[in-house]
Amino acid sequence: MKQRKIPMRKCVASQEMFSKKSLIRVVRTPENEVVIDPTGRKAGRGAYLCAKLDYIELAQKKRALERALKTDVSEQLYQELKEYVVRTTNHE
Repeated sequence: MKQRKIPMRKCVASQEMFSKKSLIRVVRTPENEVVIDPTGRKAGRGAYLCAKLDYIELAQKKRALERALKTDVSEQLYQELKEYVVRTTNHE
């Protein structure tokens, strides 16, 4: 049986490599909207973040998403990311 390769991506906040499934994808769509992409398949420029609240806060402080997506990211999106993490994982 052939072993399948696990796709790896780098978290923009921590600069560490993780499996793609364990990260949250944030995408800048062709319409220039910045949205959370739970499917990982939306068209546009993507950036990956660890699904932990402290990494989201770190990304906000370092403006990591703004650099990765080459656009402004609203405070509201960071709030949505935090709520998304709380909803989808068991982290506080």
